[in-house]
Amino acid sequence: MADKSESYFKDKSSKFYGFAYPVKTEDDVKIILEEIKKKFFDARHHCYAYSLGVDKKCKYRINDDGEPSSSAGRPIYGQIQSYQLTDVLIVVVRYFGGIKLGIPGLINAYKTAAKEAIENNQIIEKIITSNAVISCKYENVNLAMKFIKDENLNVISQDYDNDKLNITVEIRNSKLALISEKIDVIYGLELIE
Repeated sequence: MADKSESYFKDKSSKFYGFAYPVKTEDDVKIILEEIKKKFFDARHHCYAYSLGVDKKCKYRINDDGEPSSSAGRPIYGQIQSYQLTDVLIVVVRYFGGIKLGIPGLINAYKTAAKEAIENNQIIEKIITSNAVISCKYENVNLAMKFIKDENLNVISQDYDNDKLNITVEIRNSKLALISEKIDVIYGLELIE
């Protein structure tokens, strides 16, 4: 997400205000939630979902804030997943209009408000990378450098350790397995993840 965005959805007199925020930490999430609860203090529900990080380091949370179980936070989180977003908080504030929507109606309303908040924002695409170390003896340095150049890897640092050179490189997560397979068949190079 590039910046904060908003949406509005109405169903049977209930009003749903959606907000999408870029966030980096759980502290960011707490601060934003406190601000929203102060601003919309008279709303009945402040439901949300967030996702931070990627892969095994991914943290997420959903909150129905008094709505029936899985009728608010889960549909909001479902939109985060369907757009493959991370480092994002989506909050949907509900003002009850006096008419019950039922579980399917709530799911639709929270899903729609979250979806529109996402679509009213600019999604920033980033390539997910990991650092790995290519280790080799000094006589294989040229082979390692050729491999790094051929695979278009970004060198982060080089560390000389007794009789070895350890080269820290940045690798796209989508290419990590392939790079590992290629290094396994090259004599004299080792990949340490």
